Amino acid sequence: MKSTKSAIRVGVVGVGRGQGFARGAGPHLGMELVALCDTWEERLLKVGKELGVSTYTDYEKFLEHEMDAVILANYFHEHAPFAIKALGAGLHVMSETSACFTLGEGVALIEAVEKSKKTYMFAENYPYMLFNQEMRRLYQAGTMGEFQYGEGEYVHPMGADDANRISCGVNHWRNWLPYMYYNTHALAPVMFVTDTWPVKVNGFVMAADERDMVHYGKTAHRQDINWAMMLRMDNGAMVRLIGLAMRGHGNWYRFHCMRGLMENLRTGNRNMVRVWREPFDMKKGELQETIYVPNFPAGHEAAARSGHGGGDYFMNHHFAEAIRSGKPPYLDVYRGVAMSIAGILAYRSAHHNSNTVDIPDFRDKSQRKQYVNDHWNPDPARHKKGYPRPSVLGDLKPKGLTYARKCWREAGYQGE
Repeated sequence: MKSTKSAIRVGVVGVGRGQGFARGAGPHLGMELVALCDTWEERLLKVGKELGVSTYTDYEKFLEHEMDAVILANYFHEHAPFAIKALGAGLHVMSETSACFTLGEGVALIEAVEKSKKTYMFAENYPYMLFNQEMRRLYQAGTMGEFQYGEGEYVHPMGADDANRISCGVNHWRNWLPYMYYNTHALAPVMFVTDTWPVKVNGFVMAADERDMVHYGKTAHRQDINWAMMLRMDNGAMVRLIGLAMRGHGNWYRFHCMRGLMENLRTGNRNMVRVWREPFDMKKGELQETIYVPNFPAGHEAAARSGHGGGDYFMNHHFAEAIRSGKPPYLDVYRGVAMSIAGILAYRSAHHNSNTVDIPDFRDKSQRKQYVNDHWNPDPARHKKGYPRPSVLGDLKPKGLTYARKCWREAGYQGE
């Protein structure tokens, strides 16, 4: 393996979402893209030729390529097994959301990272959006006081054409994954800003409604449309999170603290941060209300040009930084798994009258034992008695296949 002074040779799995990581892994970060892997060979070869790197449809062969690190942008429910294999091959890993698909996978992933002593980073980009980095700065500086209550919203509805284009195939994960599993874009910024961890969760689901002719009438979707969860954090704070496909697109985060409120704006320039203080809390020189556009704490120009509100730039940046320094990134395997299992357990709660479920802390080895074989999950291909379906209503059948297949053909996908 090359010296840390040399370029970090990177391979990327997934040439859809993975293209962002592939194109960002350049000399400006001391990285060199050397290989791509995907099962969609036609698209893989096209992107590989454009970027001038080796291509693989076989993941095992891909791992044999001379490289130092792997970035996983493969299917949502397959990240942990792919990460474990890469770690076993002596490679550093950055994994897209989610870190794990079951609690058992979460335990196995953590133990694989600990055994390998390699860098693992969870590629959750929403904490690194401009406004979230600024609110972390304010909170960590002690100007807001103790965190008491927070809200995180990741609402991302899509039209049928766009939804079908990124979910080709009846059994593509986007067509059946319960949206509650996709909770980290809402939770991660809360954990990042306040350095708190979730310890309890109650999950609520808005069940599928076939009267929604866009979401269900023209797609292969068969999961519920929206979710909400209430969390208790380890400092006693309460957090409300919502997502995902209902109307009203936006990403919004709000923090009530002992010395004031901070949030990003819902309207206008949503990168703006609003800070509000009560008159009885104001110190000399403080304003009751401040609304402003912050700067990124580092790499402002590069971040401002990147995707997801600047967050994409910081994924590669912090991954490379962690590899070179040998120090775990902030979004390490423990935080990645904690965020991921919060969604899994919220869905479990929703199936049990939204009762309160404890979230184990897998930093504590003694808490991992009872979850080693916990593989409760909603994957239709792995269904067993006692496992959930993609919807709380049961095993729904897709209603919009005719239109969906038309979109898939237009995208170049020939499968079913």
